[in-house]
Amino acid sequence: MPIYSAAQQEIAEKISSNNVTLKNWRDWRWQLKHSIQDIDTVETLLGIRFDPKKRKALELTVKKFPLSITPYYLSLINTDDHENDPVFKQAFPCSRELEIEKHDMADPLSEDKDSPVPGVTHRYPDRVLLQVSNVCSMYCRHCTRKRKVGDRDSIPGREDILKGIDYVRQHPEIRDVLLSGGDPLMLSDDYLDWILTEVRRIPHVQVIRIGTRMPVVLPYRITPELVERLKKHQPLWLNTHFNHPREINASAKEALRLLADAGIPLGNQSVLLAGVNDCQRIMKSLVHKLVENRVRPYYLYQCDLAEGLSHFRTPVGKGIEIMESLRGHTSGFAVPTYVIDAPGGGGKIPMNPNYLISLSTNKVVLRNYEGVITTYQEPEKYESIFCNRKCDECHLDLKLEDSTECAAVGIERLLSDSDRTISLTPENNDRMERRTHD
Repeated sequence: MPIYSAAQQEIAEKISSNNVTLKNWRDWRWQLKHSIQDIDTVETLLGIRFDPKKRKALELTVKKFPLSITPYYLSLINTDDHENDPVFKQAFPCSRELEIEKHDMADPLSEDKDSPVPGVTHRYPDRVLLQVSNVCSMYCRHCTRKRKVGDRDSIPGREDILKGIDYVRQHPEIRDVLLSGGDPLMLSDDYLDWILTEVRRIPHVQVIRIGTRMPVVLPYRITPELVERLKKHQPLWLNTHFNHPREINASAKEALRLLADAGIPLGNQSVLLAGVNDCQRIMKSLVHKLVENRVRPYYLYQCDLAEGLSHFRTPVGKGIEIMESLRGHTSGFAVPTYVIDAPGGGGKIPMNPNYLISLSTNKVVLRNYEGVITTYQEPEKYESIFCNRKCDECHLDLKLEDSTECAAVGIERLLSDSDRTISLTPENNDRMERRTHD
C-alpha cells in the first residue's frame, strides 16, 4: 500500500528496509520510534549534503540544542530549496542558535521564578500552567523552553505531577489549568486520562486546556481513541501551533476534524519568525486556512528573548504591519491578538496599530483600516457608579448566577418538569389563612 505522498514513500523506504505500509506511516508510535535525531540521517533522507565547515558548526549546535524531527514533518520539506523552506527552518538546527546576544536569557519569561512548586507556573491570578512533559515529538528551533525540552533526566513523574495538582487543589482562586510541556500528547492515553481526571476532580477548576503541536508535526497522534478520552473531560480546550499555511495539509486537517467534531474548541498560537512567516500574505493565508478548519487564531507571539533565537526575531514594527493587513481586511474572528510575552514574567501584552487618533471630553477621533478618519460622540450625560472595591460590604445585586431558561406561569408550572410547584392556590384562600394563624 503506498504512503500518502511520493516524498513520504521515499523517506519511509530509506528509514526502514522493510516494506513500510500506510498503516505503519500513520502510526504515531512508529513515527516516534523513527524520529530523525542526527545530521547524517537528515542528509540521507533529504538527499542533501552540507559542506564540511557548515557541518562542523551544525554538529556543535546539536550538542547544545538537540535535534529531533518526525519523518512526517521532514516529508513536508521542499528539497529543491530546503535552505529557504519554512518547515526546514523550524525543524533543522542553525549555527546561529549558538549566538547569545546581550539581551538573551535562558528563562526569558521567568517561569522558574513564578514556580511555587516544581512543574507549576502561577503567573496570572486565576490560572496556572502545569508542565506534564519535557519531551516533544519534534524539537522546534524557536522554542522558548530550549533550556528544558529534551532533558529526559527531568521528565516529571507521577509524584511530581500530583504535587502540582495538589497546589491547584489548595488554591481555590485557580479556575483554569493549562497542561503544557514539552508536549502533553507525548504521554500515553491512559496517563493523560489520569492527569485530566485528577484535575477535573477539583471543584473550582472550570476549564482545562492542552497546549500541543501534535496536529502540526505528528497529526497521527490525534487518534479516535485519544479523542474519546479527551471528550470525557469537557469543558476542555486545545491550542495548537501552526506557523505557516504549508503545515495545514490533508493529515493535519483530519486531526483537526477529529478534535472539532468531538466538540473540543480549538485555538492556534503562532510565533512571528523571520524568514518563515514575517509576511502579510503568508499570515493571511494561514489564518484563513485555520478558520476553514474550525481553529480560531488566538495569539501571534513576538519571538521571545530566549537564548539562541536572535536570528528568528523581527522588529515589533513587522508584527504591527501584519496586523494592519488583517484587521478590516478579513473576518474579525480570523485576526489573532499580537502579543509580547513580557520578559521577567510580566505576561502577555497586546500590541495593536493605533486606531485612536485623539479624544476630548465629549468626542473621540478614530481611524479605520482604510485610513478613513471619523468621530464617535460620547454620551452627554453619564453618571458613573462609585465603587470603593469593598466587595464584602457591597449590597448591589450583581445577578451573577445562571438565569433560568423560562419563567413558567399558571398551569404551565404544574406541567413543567423543571418547576417543583405541585399546586396553585388562589389569593385570600381561607384554608391557607388558617394555616398561617396556626
